[in-house]
Amino acid sequence: MFDNLTERLSDVIKTLRGEARLTESNIQDALREVRMALIEADVALPVIKIFIEQVKQRAIGHEVLDKLSPGQALIGVVHEELVAIMGGDKAELNLNVAPPAVILMAGLQGAGKTTSSGKLAKWLMDQKKKVLLVSCDVYRPAAIDQLALLAEQTGADFFPVQTGRQPAEICTAALDFARKHHHDVVIVDTAGRLGIDEAMMREISQLEQLLKPAETLFVVDAMQGQDAVNTAKAFAEVLPLTGVILTKLDGDARGGAALSVRHITGKPIKFAGVAEKLNGLEPFYPDRMASRILGMGDVLGLIEEAQRTSDQKEAERLMKKMKSGKSFDLNDFQQQFQQMKKMGGMSAMLEKLPHQLSQAAQNMNVDEKIINRTEGIINSMTPQERIKPEIIKASRKRRIAAGSGVSVQEVNRLLSQFEQARKMMKMMNKGGMAKMMRAVKGMLPHMR
Repeated sequence: MFDNLTERLSDVIKTLRGEARLTESNIQDALREVRMALIEADVALPVIKIFIEQVKQRAIGHEVLDKLSPGQALIGVVHEELVAIMGGDKAELNLNVAPPAVILMAGLQGAGKTTSSGKLAKWLMDQKKKVLLVSCDVYRPAAIDQLALLAEQTGADFFPVQTGRQPAEICTAALDFARKHHHDVVIVDTAGRLGIDEAMMREISQLEQLLKPAETLFVVDAMQGQDAVNTAKAFAEVLPLTGVILTKLDGDARGGAALSVRHITGKPIKFAGVAEKLNGLEPFYPDRMASRILGMGDVLGLIEEAQRTSDQKEAERLMKKMKSGKSFDLNDFQQQFQQMKKMGGMSAMLEKLPHQLSQAAQNMNVDEKIINRTEGIINSMTPQERIKPEIIKASRKRRIAAGSGVSVQEVNRLLSQFEQARKMMKMMNKGGMAKMMRAVKGMLPHMR
């Protein structure tokens, strides 16, 4: 989402090369470009004005330390101000109330309320919470069916809605049900409209007063730009919002809402929707988002996602196998691709890599289709062939290619790629990190 903004900010930093220190003159020129980059990213104008002024005040006269260029010094200031404007510290959900804790979801139709409700249920269940999903959108029957399906997919409980019931009746009955069945959290998905209207605001305000939620979260589509910010402001004037869920951060919009909504509403961004899958909702870290905007990536987030989705027993099995001297085989190779899928696929991983690495990988055309094709080829092999790939000769290659719908050349490419990975695993087992890095460089051309 922030690719264009990242590119523009990188160009600004390059213009400061060779300068001895940050001065009013060179800062003025650099900030003019920063301002244009933020305008292009659809950041709200009041936010841009405050941001630029803060950076200017802090950067002018900023001494350039040893081994720190003026560009790097400016990056440090810009990073800190980006973090500040997006809320500073990570904001936690406040569920420290007598159960069940109610989370009220508010927002316009199409912003992603229902999907975010399902994703939030999944996230809370990962935290060992018993969750009940409730739909009060009686005007759009598809919303009720969609939430029921999401409950089924996540394993959360769903409160059935009887025909003809009004939202207030549904909420009262759902709360009673949750108390009797000892639910920790009740997530209430409310009705939305295509635009703000008095009836919708009156209804959701009444529900808020009835439910007395621990959290009232405003769900906003990041791809709406400044429209999203204006909508957030309108909701904040009617409801005592406690936080924001920013959806569709994996889209190709300019991302201005992420930089604007915290300042406009005064409420922290608590979650960000980063993928369509049910595990595609992440706690929002302002410092990590600032790093991604500046092309530094979110390596911590990538590591956490790997830990969250990894199969600990499978990882231990592979380590024991390698330590015992047993060879890394195609079953293990396929397991690594499946782990990548659990993490959201290649595109989700690239989003969190530093900008230069991400761009390099994208230039190599590493995409989901290649991963799926690779799995298809391995699935067309016999169990013996996966354990001992060296037995795969010409006739076997032709059979595997026909079974997976690819050419023999692609089978050869996979086997070559696998051999590189096997060598790398041997080096890791022997502690040869330098050798392993050279092996990675040699393996990259095979990913084209």
